[in-house]
Amino acid sequence: MKFSQALKMAMVALKGNKMRSFLTMLGIIIGVLAVTLLISVVQGATGEITGQIEGLGSNLLQVSMMSPTDTYLTTEDMRELEKSEFIQGATGIVSKGADVKGGTETESYTVEGVENRYQVITGQVISLGHFITDIDVAEHTYNAVVGTNVATDLFGIEDCIGNEIDIMGYDFTIIGVLEESDTMLANKDDTVIIPLITAQRLFDDKEFGTLYVSATTKENVDIAEEITDDFLIKELGDDEGYRIINQNMIIDVMNEVMSIMTILLSGIAAISLLVGGIGIMNIMLVSVTERTREIGVRKAIGAQKSDILTQFLIEAVVLCVLGGLIGIGLSYIGLEVIGLAMGISMSMSASTILLSVGFSALIGVVFGIYPANKAANLRPIDALRYE
Repeated sequence: MKFSQALKMAMVALKGNKMRSFLTMLGIIIGVLAVTLLISVVQGATGEITGQIEGLGSNLLQVSMMSPTDTYLTTEDMRELEKSEFIQGATGIVSKGADVKGGTETESYTVEGVENRYQVITGQVISLGHFITDIDVAEHTYNAVVGTNVATDLFGIEDCIGNEIDIMGYDFTIIGVLEESDTMLANKDDTVIIPLITAQRLFDDKEFGTLYVSATTKENVDIAEEITDDFLIKELGDDEGYRIINQNMIIDVMNEVMSIMTILLSGIAAISLLVGGIGIMNIMLVSVTERTREIGVRKAIGAQKSDILTQFLIEAVVLCVLGGLIGIGLSYIGLEVIGLAMGISMSMSASTILLSVGFSALIGVVFGIYPANKAANLRPIDALRYE
């Protein structure tokens, strides 16, 4: 018997019991829906977080200073570090939480003292006005750049250039507003940025809390990290007073964690597919019993064992594949809803679709082979006598 003829007969048999066929497919639908949703959501979240990290600069190193004693690093030390052919820029910042008053409003924000090169190294974007200049640092002026939340909280509008804010009793003029951040990482929406020397005098603290070092290229990040590490050990005398954060290392660790999560979640969701497969086998066994006389008639008129086996096996596979396709369709709808709710672009990869369809077909074969084999092994005389 031709495959096309077997497929046609299988479809006719399934249409004859539409409700039972749908309920049988339900386990596969739920299983595929769970697998594809979980895999796609994890992939979408991974892509979003990776994009945020790469948006900070794939060649960026962040050094958190944790030494309990004074480190006495200076801007001259940063210029010395920049002499390396693998390092494009290096800068340090001082920061402190402080109450900031603007108009009639007072809020607490992070105040950072920076150099002009901080903007280039960290990729900060100005939406209005301009950033802190070298002159601002050299002349230790009382100018400030604010995040969008600071502007709207204190003045009700983003365009607050020229307005004054009070920080620890000193008046600062706003010369720039940072572009609103679209990432949770390195978010500066609630930050006030002032000239480095001004901040050091205002806080009576010359110690850098954080260093930012940019490598010349993404490929040179690891070399730049080694150079920075050697430099800090030489300057500080030990390697316990700081921690270097490599963006590429973060991405690698995150991808590894997400891969493990994908495997675990997929394994859990795959249990639903196995349960659906058991349901398929159960219904196919019922179908074999119901159609025993039909099988006997077909064998009596010349149908081979392979013909019966093929027909029932195709029925099981069709049920599973149709259930898988419906599950994938529902997953598309689910991803749209989840994407809108989370504000993340969600999509289903071709590999996820192929995996789902392939696994569904495999479930059909594995759990359909026993009922199909049982039907194929029925003796014609016994089948014809069955009532």
